[in-house]
Amino acid sequence: MILCCGEALIDFVPLPNGQGYQPCPGGSAFNIAVGLGRLEAPAGFFCKLSTDFFGDMLVDFLKDSGVDTSRCIRVENPTTLAFVSLPSDGGETQFSFYAIDSADRMLTAAELPQLPEAITALHFGSISLVMEPGASALEALMARERRQRIISLDPNVRPGLIPDPDAYRRRFEGWMEQVDIIRLSQVDFDFLYPREAQRQQISRWFRQGIALCIVTSGDAGATAYTAAGEQIKAAPPAVEVIDTVGAGDTFLAALLAHFDRAGWLADREHILNLTKEQLLVGLHYANLAAAINCSRKGANPPTRAEMAQPLP
Repeated sequence: MILCCGEALIDFVPLPNGQGYQPCPGGSAFNIAVGLGRLEAPAGFFCKLSTDFFGDMLVDFLKDSGVDTSRCIRVENPTTLAFVSLPSDGGETQFSFYAIDSADRMLTAAELPQLPEAITALHFGSISLVMEPGASALEALMARERRQRIISLDPNVRPGLIPDPDAYRRRFEGWMEQVDIIRLSQVDFDFLYPREAQRQQISRWFRQGIALCIVTSGDAGATAYTAAGEQIKAAPPAVEVIDTVGAGDTFLAALLAHFDRAGWLADREHILNLTKEQLLVGLHYANLAAAINCSRKGANPPTRAEMAQPLP
C-alpha cells in the first residue's frame, strides 16, 4: 500500500461567467491518494479530518475512490478551505487558504501511527509540510521511515503560505536526505532556486540521497533525472485544457501507481536501477493521466478504465 500523508481541504473552484464557486474535495496529498485509488493501486490516507460536513465529504470522496481511510483521525476543528483563481491566460493556478486551527494542520508527533510491512511507500508534500504543528509531525514520520520504505515527495509550493522563503529552503534541503522520489514543477523549482542552474542543483540532491527526480513543465512535458546522470524527457498528449487544478498531483499518482504495479516500489534499488525505457513508459502513463485531469473541471484524476479510452 502507498500511504499518502498530508492535507485534505475543500477547493472552491470558480464557476463560468462569475456565477460563484463550486466546493470540491482537494489538497495535494488527498488528490494523490484519490488518483492512486482510481487507478486501482492500493492506497491509504493519513490525516486529521474534521467532523464537520466538509470532513464527511472528504471521507466519502476517499472511500468512493477506493482509498483506505482507517488511519484518518476525526476531530472537531474546522476543515481547511481554499479559494482557487484560474488565470484567463492559462498561467499558474493561484490559491487563497483559510486554515486557522483547521483539522489537517493539527497533527502531533504523538499521533503518528505504527505502520505494517504492507505499506511499502509513503507520500508527503505541499502545505502539510508548511503549517505547524502538523509539518513537524510529518517530518518526524518521514525521518522515522526513511530507507525502510520508499519516500515520495511533491513540494507543490504555495508561496502565499511561506512567510520566510529562506527558512523553507533550508527545511526543504533536509527533506532531500530522507526522500527517494521527488516530483516538482518548474514553477516550484524557480521559487526554490531562482538563481541556480537546474541540472547542477538536482545533481546535489542526488548526492544528498534522492533516487529519482521528475520535473514537470505543463504542456512542455516532464523530465526525469536519474542517479546515473541520465535526463529523460516525455511530451504530453494534446488535449483541450479546461483547467490545470490537480494536474501535478494526478501525474505523480499515476507514476506511483505504475511503479507499484510493476513491483518497483518494493525497495530503493528498483528505483535507482530503472532503465530509460522503463522511465519513458512511466512518464507517458503519468502524462496521459494529467492530460485527462486537465480536460475537465477541478482535480478529477482518471480511473484505470478511463486510461484505456481515447482522449476527450
